[in-house]
Amino acid sequence: MKIWPVQDAKARLSEFLEACATTGPQMAKRGVEAIVLVPAAEGRRRQALAKPLLKELLLSHVARTECLISTRNAVRVRLIPSTR
Repeated sequence: MKIWPVQDAKARLSEFLEACATTGPQMAKRGVEAIVLVPAAEGRRRQALAKPLLKELLLSHVARTECLISTRNAVRVRLIPSTR
């Protein structure tokens, strides 16, 4: 990933976009990291892998419970044998 100064990215926007399309993500920074430009296909792939936001879950028409319960931290029940 090439790192561009923000002023260069602004001044040479076409080159910045072309570099992203041909070589992959490009970063612009002004002292600290400011933005990362990724190709559209990469952005769609990352968005598909992302978990839904709470707002999206609450506004969706599908059942909400499947997304909220983690199978990894599922409650385990231990049965204690009776002493009768």
